[in-house]
Amino acid sequence: MVLLIPPAVERQFAQMPKADARRLRDRLEAIAAAPDNQHPNVLPLLGSAGSFRVRQGDWRAVFSIEDGDVIVDRVAHRREVYR
Repeated sequence: MVLLIPPAVERQFAQMPKADARRLRDRLEAIAAAPDNQHPNVLPLLGSAGSFRVRQGDWRAVFSIEDGDVIVDRVAHRREVYR
């Protein structure tokens, strides 16, 4: 039930517009508070077992849920995040 954001992902958040970064971080915190619930705009990634993506505007966050903890793998604009 913890949101884990590695330093590399924190740098990705720093490069985003502040309002978008705040909204995306709020969405990730809501997912971390209840990882077993259904959340809007959260879908599993095809081909990556255990990985999910959350959409907030033009920005995407790819994360995994391990033992109830949400671990953010990357955050990027929608045209770059899946590369």
